[in-house]
Amino acid sequence: MASPQLLREVDSVDTQLDVHMEEHASDLSNGFQSSSPSGNDEGSQSQPKQSTLPNGLRKSGRKHQDYIKISVPEPKKRLPLEWWKTGIAFVYALFNLVLTTVMITVVHERVPAKETSPPLPDKFFDYVGRVEWAFSISEINGMILVGLWCCQWLFLRYKSIAARRFFFIMGTLYLYRCMTIYVTTLPVPSMHIKCAPKLHGDSQAKLQRILRMISGGGLSITGSHILCGDFLYSGHTVMLTLTYLFIKEYSPSRFWWYHLLCWLLSAVGVVCILVGHEHYTVDVVIAYYITTRLFWWYHTMANIQTLRSSPQNYLSRSWWNPVFRFFEKNVQTKVPCSFSWPIALPPSCFKSSCKNYSMVQSTRRQ
Repeated sequence: MASPQLLREVDSVDTQLDVHMEEHASDLSNGFQSSSPSGNDEGSQSQPKQSTLPNGLRKSGRKHQDYIKISVPEPKKRLPLEWWKTGIAFVYALFNLVLTTVMITVVHERVPAKETSPPLPDKFFDYVGRVEWAFSISEINGMILVGLWCCQWLFLRYKSIAARRFFFIMGTLYLYRCMTIYVTTLPVPSMHIKCAPKLHGDSQAKLQRILRMISGGGLSITGSHILCGDFLYSGHTVMLTLTYLFIKEYSPSRFWWYHLLCWLLSAVGVVCILVGHEHYTVDVVIAYYITTRLFWWYHTMANIQTLRSSPQNYLSRSWWNPVFRFFEKNVQTKVPCSFSWPIALPPSCFKSSCKNYSMVQSTRRQ
């Protein structure tokens, strides 16, 4: 049971708190202070002073009088979009694609004639005869996979990060391809391949061929693939493999039927390249190996944060590691497989904000 002296001290503290809060509120009211005539000082002193603050505010002030307001900084986004970095990756990929086209035009001039240099022996060709329409199936499958990946990319929530990685890996693969087709020129893999005539220094005609290949995507079904020499390694295998890897990586694991369909399209497309006798088997094997290794190395470093700063990470010794650190510097976690609408819809919080405003108005009126 509390002593009378302790109760009196508590009442005195409450009275002082009320007076202090009333004075503070009267200072903020801009002239709405209560005044009494000088002749009624004794009467006013005899009457108890009424509080101008609501009971809720008085109780809250008593309860939280020791609280201090601390400004908390907003947390930093762990997955920033950074579209400007995606633009740099796109320019990088576009440059290497154009460079590959230029390199094919240059190498075409030194491809040996098939009459003097017949195709090299290939075990797959020894056991499997050529099917004319097989290469068309390969290109159709590749276009379907690219279309599926583009549609899936449009609905990704973090589409800028996924596109940035796709452009960088694709650009790097075609940069490697420029090197391999330039340093090693193989004869045509089959006698059915028809190569365009050599131009022997006609720069204007070479430029027209480059523009023709770019406009047709370098595909045979569009009539733009008329040059020879780009055998080691297969660009068709690169796109068939890379699009499937990105489709699987950035879609939920429960979509097993979708992954199986894309895998079948990719596998059938790669096999049809060999069945059509358009590439040597070594071209396809090397293309598959380089594409899968680069994709897995990049995403391993991107998804495991501790590898980036680990001195024992030998993957960081690759030449593209500085570029990787530039692109992935602010990506601090694994990119989840989440989707959103490509076009932002009007926010649904308009109604709730109006309700909150009406509640404020009603409170003021009360």
